[in-house]
Amino acid sequence: MKKPKVAFVCVHNSCRSQIAEALGKYLSSNVFESYSAGTETKPQINQDAVRLMKEMYQIDMEKTQYSKLLSEIPPVDIVITMGCNVNCPAIPCQYREDWGLDDPTGKDDVEFSKTIHAIHAKILELTEKIKKS
Repeated sequence: MKKPKVAFVCVHNSCRSQIAEALGKYLSSNVFESYSAGTETKPQINQDAVRLMKEMYQIDMEKTQYSKLLSEIPPVDIVITMGCNVNCPAIPCQYREDWGLDDPTGKDDVEFSKTIHAIHAKILELTEKIKKS
């Protein structure tokens, strides 16, 4: 059975969706393929996110990921929006879910860590859903 492709989507593809892509690859690469994208891009991934992911998981997102547009990722089976409070573009998919996460950009490490932990938990929930389907 081929692994479903999951796209984690937010506006800038620089923080929450990048964390989700990194954690998806780290925790669940045996169950699904992870991609992230945005409706706009930033020149670099959020540096607080990069630093904390290195500290917490030893993952260097800047080595493996970059900010990209929706048009730059392959067709996906599942779309997860981060809670971007915008009309996330309609990407064809079989399943869609919004995680309703606030953007921690500009907030302290405590808020960032909460967001990272929330994404970690949601990746595990998604993994279980996919395994059951």
